[in-house]
Amino acid sequence: MRIMGIDYGEKTIGVAISDPFGWTAQGIEIIRRKEENNLKNSLERIKELINQYNIEKILLGFPKNMNNTLGDRAEKTLKFKEKLEKNFSIPVILWDERLSTKAAENILLEADMSRNKRKKIIDKMAAVYILQGYLDSIN
Repeated sequence: MRIMGIDYGEKTIGVAISDPFGWTAQGIEIIRRKEENNLKNSLERIKELINQYNIEKILLGFPKNMNNTLGDRAEKTLKFKEKLEKNFSIPVILWDERLSTKAAENILLEADMSRNKRKKIIDKMAAVYILQGYLDSIN
C-alpha cells in the first residue's frame, strides 16, 4: 500500500510517497501556489499524483505548537484535511509534525547545501521526514 505524505504550508505543499512496501519515503515534488486560499490547482495536482502512484492513504503533517495546543497553522491544516477528504475517497491521517522542517533543514545543512538550494526543496524534505516517521512507527 502506498501512502502520500504532505507538508502543508502557506504557499507550498511538500509531497512525498512511500515505496510499495511501506518501508521508505521519497520526496516527489513541491506544489506551489500564489494565494494561500486558492487550492484548486493544488488539489488537482494531488489527485493526479494519487492516481499516478495508486495512493491508498494520505498522511498530513499536523503542526501543533510545542505546548501541544493548536495555533493558526494547525487550524488551517484541519480545514485542508476536510478538503482532502471531500475531494478524495481515501483516508487522511494527521501526524504530529513538530520540528519536522527544522530536522529536514539540519539534514540539508549537514549535506552542505547552499541556502538557495535548501529553500527550493525544504518542504519536500519535510514531507519525507513526516512520512518516514510514520512508516517507522507502523513497521
